[in-house]
Amino acid sequence: MAADFHDRAERIVDALLESDPEAALWAGDHRFDGRLPNLSQSGVVETVTMLREAADALDDVDPDTLDPADAVDHEILTNEVQSRLFTLADSREQEWDPLMHNPGHLLDALLTKAVTPADERAEAYAQRLEALPDALVSARATLRDVPRIHAETAAAQFRGVAELVRAQSPALAALESTLTGRITGAAASAVTALTEFADAMDAQPDGRDPRLGKERWQAKLWYSLGSMMSAEEVVAHARKRLDEVTEEMAELAGSITGLGGREAIVAALDELAKERPDNDTIVPLARQTLEETTAFVAEHDLVSLVDDPLEIITMPEYARGVAVAYCDPPGTLETAAVPTYYAISPTPEDWSAERSASFFAEYNNHMLRNLTVHEAMPGHYLQLAHSRRYRGSTRARAVNYSGTFVEGWAVYAEEFMADAGFGGDAVRMHQLKMQLRMIINALLDHGVHCEGMAEQEAMDLMTRRGFQAEGEAAGKWRRALLTSTQLSTYFVGYTEVAAIGRERPSGMSPRQWHDAMLSFGNPTPKAIRRLLGLDAG
Repeated sequence: MAADFHDRAERIVDALLESDPEAALWAGDHRFDGRLPNLSQSGVVETVTMLREAADALDDVDPDTLDPADAVDHEILTNEVQSRLFTLADSREQEWDPLMHNPGHLLDALLTKAVTPADERAEAYAQRLEALPDALVSARATLRDVPRIHAETAAAQFRGVAELVRAQSPALAALESTLTGRITGAAASAVTALTEFADAMDAQPDGRDPRLGKERWQAKLWYSLGSMMSAEEVVAHARKRLDEVTEEMAELAGSITGLGGREAIVAALDELAKERPDNDTIVPLARQTLEETTAFVAEHDLVSLVDDPLEIITMPEYARGVAVAYCDPPGTLETAAVPTYYAISPTPEDWSAERSASFFAEYNNHMLRNLTVHEAMPGHYLQLAHSRRYRGSTRARAVNYSGTFVEGWAVYAEEFMADAGFGGDAVRMHQLKMQLRMIINALLDHGVHCEGMAEQEAMDLMTRRGFQAEGEAAGKWRRALLTSTQLSTYFVGYTEVAAIGRERPSGMSPRQWHDAMLSFGNPTPKAIRRLLGLDAG
């Protein structure tokens, strides 16, 4: 049975990668570098047929006959297939969310990452550029009833892609002289198509409500979390933790300011926010904080370090508008020596000085240290580097990952770094503030998509209960409307990963236990519990 499962799993992995060039890019498989996703009506029908066949093939395998590692791979593949089916055939997000059609990452990877020889990258880039106008025509024909906020964000992002193509194409074209003319012509056509698409998004009439509704949101939550926690349990636990963390913050703030209650928290955060970067200094400060966090992890022996390269960059325009920072690692199957990128978004050029000041009050020096813990060391960068070292009997874990575990580890890393004394009370205050933000993320996600939460109610929740600056809260409101269920992965992931962390066996050091937690790739926290022997089933 194991050999049969291995064969089926490998065939399904190949089919998943072939049908989704973005997934292949994330995994580091370059066989499909010249392709764009086929989200046309006929393309989606073909993909859905493949996914249903894959689901049937997996259903024919009894996971109880597999060893624990293979059983986890079976679970991962089943969830991935069912999740993609839900997106394409049930929620049909490709028909109303223009962000699904954004080719920015697929083009940027060929322009800025030397993962294949120059002639191969140039050929793949030319192919993608040549396919882009037709893909965007198809996208415009497919999209209907687009939510206003998605249209606005897409317009800005697609103009960012146009600028990327305009600015970066000549350098790649110059690397392969036989393709210079072809790339130059294809780039001009692509820029025109991207700009026309952005203009079309600007002209979109108000469309559907971006909220999924309770039934669809709960169904999607199942696939996003990979957890046994129900939506009701998530909300109830989040509300309880909101009060508990607020009390912790008030106690710490009182020791800093001599005041009490909410007044102490506000005063402490206001005082700490005076030490802040600006658009010119935020990236250099992030580099400094990376040195600090790396030295601290080594000194306190918290988790094993790696020598994988990491670069801190300014977030490209095509990716802005959803999150303030992200970690972009090489794929698990990547063989080229490319770095992980820790990207940080400056404030947009059209922001007022007042709004920018509010943003940097939120992302002050101490919050940036905590953010670097989350995104880089020992958060996403280090965890994902460990995951790339996992080798299983199939590629299931190499091409799929649990956002619940990935985000949960990063938030848990914030906690154990603060517990060990990193940054003193200043970072602890902001780690607790990030705990509040994580908790409120889950409440916001549920409130927006299931309960019709209004903007003012959400803003009050974030600014009053979460002590967030107005600019940060406004950005998170947009993110809650632009995405669904992803904001819940932080809280659920932290809850489950931290519980594993607390079950460290007697006699094991924190580093040994953390290394063990990171040794299985990126399965769900519940799978890691089984693999560590913490749960019987």
